[in-house]
Amino acid sequence: MAVIKKVLITMQGRKFYAKSLEEDLHTQYGFIRKEELKEAKEGSLLKSNTGREFYVFNPHFIDEYRKIKRDAQIVPLKDIGLIIAETGINKKSKVLDAGSGSGALACFLAAIAKEVVTYEIRDDFIEIVKQNIDFLQLKNIKIRKKDIYNEIGDKGFDVVILDLPEPWKAIESCSKALKPGGFIVSYSPSVPQVADFVNALRKNENFVYLKTAEITEREWEVEERKVRPKSQGLGHSGFLSFGRKVA
Repeated sequence: MAVIKKVLITMQGRKFYAKSLEEDLHTQYGFIRKEELKEAKEGSLLKSNTGREFYVFNPHFIDEYRKIKRDAQIVPLKDIGLIIAETGINKKSKVLDAGSGSGALACFLAAIAKEVVTYEIRDDFIEIVKQNIDFLQLKNIKIRKKDIYNEIGDKGFDVVILDLPEPWKAIESCSKALKPGGFIVSYSPSVPQVADFVNALRKNENFVYLKTAEITEREWEVEERKVRPKSQGLGHSGFLSFGRKVA
């Protein structure tokens, strides 16, 4: 994947990404010459050949993150936000993510945490994760081909996040991997998965169950005094269940 060189944004909030400064950037609003892209200072204003104005700046992490390669369904940002808020993941945290899928969650957390280890059993997903790690230039992620249902060779985690079909089968192995006081998080799309995980967690004397929640996001359209919700929102994506290791 080509690294983003510049981000351009219109006054209406439309974003465009220049992945090369060796060619003109073509948009629906006209094109911007490569010479102007090369010479543009961060925060400067450029005009396309049709006169449309663009602000230009260097990409931030979130700009690059939005362009990662995706195959498996990824955990959306609204749910990642709840995981971080409920577990307090920070620059001192060591996090285990299983399974990786496209690696979106692991990559986002790696921009915040001290270290992220991600488990995946499918070779095709592992290859995508490696591409995304390289694209984002992350140095604090380790990817391992392991089945968390059977083994965890790594220890001392502050948070373990499970994005698996049967997360209840990983509770015992997670108990061995987590520090005392560490968090276990399960991300599941269906109610039966939530029930099976929470019931199994409550029966395990090493954990206390904290909560289950889902986040729905409704974007609003604001134009002068016309303020209303957009017709399509980001509804159900998954349930998040949280527990904490106590013994």
